[in-house]
Amino acid sequence: MKVLMINGSPRTSGNTFMALGEAAKTLQSHGIETEIAQIGTKPVRGCIACGQCIEKQLGRCIFDDDICNRIAEKMNFSDALIVGTPVYYGQPNGAVLSVVQRMFFSGTNVQNKPAAAVCVCRRGGATAAFNTMNMPFQMMNMPVVTSQYWNIVYGRAKGEAALDTEGMQTMRTLAENMAWMLKKIHANGHPDYPEREEWLGMNFIR
Repeated sequence: MKVLMINGSPRTSGNTFMALGEAAKTLQSHGIETEIAQIGTKPVRGCIACGQCIEKQLGRCIFDDDICNRIAEKMNFSDALIVGTPVYYGQPNGAVLSVVQRMFFSGTNVQNKPAAAVCVCRRGGATAAFNTMNMPFQMMNMPVVTSQYWNIVYGRAKGEAALDTEGMQTMRTLAENMAWMLKKIHANGHPDYPEREEWLGMNFIR
């Protein structure tokens, strides 16, 4: 089993990376592989709802000039997802939110895979960012993994996240819960996912 982690911070070894790393160590102690994919500092497109990924059945975003499709490909071969993001003005980093939206919309293999969001902030806005990050998971039939508290870690300067002892414990508890869920899902040697009705889309305006 493998958990893909997305570091939605432009800083490759900052507090968001530290929070994800704490969860990764716990997952690895359960024999679960982890990989942290970095968003980096290069531009990331937002979804323009062109629909070409669906119309052409690409299984990826039609725009291939940023990190999105590379992360989506990693997700296709992973069993769970944790997305970490710093908090900017009460919201997630727009780059990581764009990656999540585009890879989900374009048909990346995420259905039924456990997911969690992790938000790192200096002081406030983390709950708003946390709510925003969880909404795409719920639209994609991804079981949302919980912890002992909302998955929030505090820290501003590099390394300060390690001083948030409750935040670090929250990351470990999150990882324990995700490991437990993955083991239950894969107990028979293959994923045991529920069967669901075909989606019935509806517009409110007639």
